Amino acid sequence: MRSEKGQIIRLVTGGTVFAIGAALKLNDKAEFVVFLISYLILGIPVILSAFRWILKGQIFNEFFLMSIATIGAFIIGEYPEGAAVMLFYLIGEMVQEHAVGRSRRSISALLDIRPDHANLREEDGSVAVVPPGDVLVGDHIIVRPGERIPLDGEVVEGSAFADMSALTGEPMPAELSIGSRALSGSIDLNGVIIIRVTETYEDSTVSRILDLVQNAAERKAPTEQFITKFARYYTPAVVLGALLLAFIPPLVIPGAGWGDWVYRALVFLVVSCPCALLISIPLGYFGGIGAASRRGVLVKGSNYLEALNNVGTVVWDKTGTLTKGGFVVTDVLAAEGYTAEDVVYYAAYAESHSNHPIALSVMSHFDGEVDAGRIAEYEEIAGKGIRIVLDGKVVLVGNSALIEYPTVEVSGTAVHVAIDGRYAGTIVVADEVKDDAAEAVSGLRKLGIGRIVMMTGDSVGTGATVARKLGIDEVYAELMPEDKVQIMERIESEEKAIVKHRGQRRKIAFVGDGINDAPVLAKADIGIAMGGLGSDAAIEAADIVLMTDEPSKLLTAMQVAKRTRLIVIQNIVFALGIKAVFLLLGALGVASMWEAVFADMGVALLAIFNAMRVGKERISRISGK
Repeated sequence: MRSEKGQIIRLVTGGTVFAIGAALKLNDKAEFVVFLISYLILGIPVILSAFRWILKGQIFNEFFLMSIATIGAFIIGEYPEGAAVMLFYLIGEMVQEHAVGRSRRSISALLDIRPDHANLREEDGSVAVVPPGDVLVGDHIIVRPGERIPLDGEVVEGSAFADMSALTGEPMPAELSIGSRALSGSIDLNGVIIIRVTETYEDSTVSRILDLVQNAAERKAPTEQFITKFARYYTPAVVLGALLLAFIPPLVIPGAGWGDWVYRALVFLVVSCPCALLISIPLGYFGGIGAASRRGVLVKGSNYLEALNNVGTVVWDKTGTLTKGGFVVTDVLAAEGYTAEDVVYYAAYAESHSNHPIALSVMSHFDGEVDAGRIAEYEEIAGKGIRIVLDGKVVLVGNSALIEYPTVEVSGTAVHVAIDGRYAGTIVVADEVKDDAAEAVSGLRKLGIGRIVMMTGDSVGTGATVARKLGIDEVYAELMPEDKVQIMERIESEEKAIVKHRGQRRKIAFVGDGINDAPVLAKADIGIAMGGLGSDAAIEAADIVLMTDEPSKLLTAMQVAKRTRLIVIQNIVFALGIKAVFLLLGALGVASMWEAVFADMGVALLAIFNAMRVGKERISRISGK
């Protein structure tokens, strides 16, 4: 804040002195003094910065170019123009800093989710307000309406709706009830809830998100790295060109004046400052990361955002990624003499004492209530199923080892039901496909992704069924974690063979969610993890995190990457093109120092404003329907 105020004071004071000098008709000596005062007020920080970089051994930078050009202008008697360069340079710098600061503040505001306290419930029932870092796993915390949930945990008392938009990008509040997972950084909207803490603050969702975004700027995209290297060679080349422009023509062209060619060289120096590239390009990528974050996609570095533009193969994990990771009843097949309701009815009574996921799915599919008093006998048969006696009838519910059944083809796990030794029907239980999974797959094809693969530890039949629903042609099933790594290595070798044939290397992206996916996430060119239900290991190993667990968010990330690259390329072409034109005009003596200022700071500002569009523009959703 103090630096910003200092800049404003310098701008007002130096600008006022400059205006006085420009308004009054002064003799040469008075004009020199007035504009020198203005120049020193406006330009001392630039000159000092140039000296500091020289002492560090880095001579060629924008501060050096501006200092040499403006000091040279004073030497040849162009006092107003020398001071004007510093005046407009300061204005441009202030606008640039405001733009960069605004972009950073937008992400800071987006991720202003760091809780400052937790309401810890003590053993005696009292409540102590403590820092979140002091709360241990297993402790109980109280969250009231309007408060931010400080730590990850499970709701043990109460219910509420939570605003999770800062984490997921989704505006729809999530309902939290007993047993629900509560994520730190969410805002309690309407009810008092008590949460049993399951993660320390360091391992909580909010800490992971903050760490991801804060470290994202450290991983630069190839374009950023290229521009940095380009500026390293570009600046000394420009200085050499200016020296040649100043001294060669007067020596070889008859009648050429030294003052005229030195002035052209100074214009050449001012135009050549690489500000537009050095500031607008990182700002473009920073804006892209921010735009992705607001849409529920966390990108760990601009290099990964850039890499999304070059994806040619996407490999999906199935369970928890393309599917919901929980069993649901997808079909009920009833034998002659029974209805589907009969099959579910008897199965629900048999499964009512079990906590197995399949049993729970059958119970959730049953509309009625189980009267446990009607069950006369109950027996679990290890590895086979359950036997009960209900209203005098012997009911068997289990797999093919327990019950003989007609051959039926099912897509999922079959739960067979027999009543008094007679086959009654089959309940098909399967992992349900996510609502937007098909949209994600078809959207990838629309974006030009040529190869889409699915890997799963499930059976071949189940994997094939899910792949058929989603339109995926290539499936690998019954895989262990090490098998997935081998499959990924095989895909990589196949891609390398394509490179030899076509001469183009396309990136491989892997999308997964479980701890068993961590090795593959690390192996892939771009590892993408499901952040909502995904494991800590998967999120840690991934390069990009989809916070809502929606496969279609990958389309959003790729669209943001595409928009970011387009704007970055626009800035590069625009900045270099304008500078090339004005460098030529300056060398020919057509452009003055005033045009040089526009070519430098004007182009920089236009490029910055263009870069800021990344975060503001609406990213349209690709529909696979």
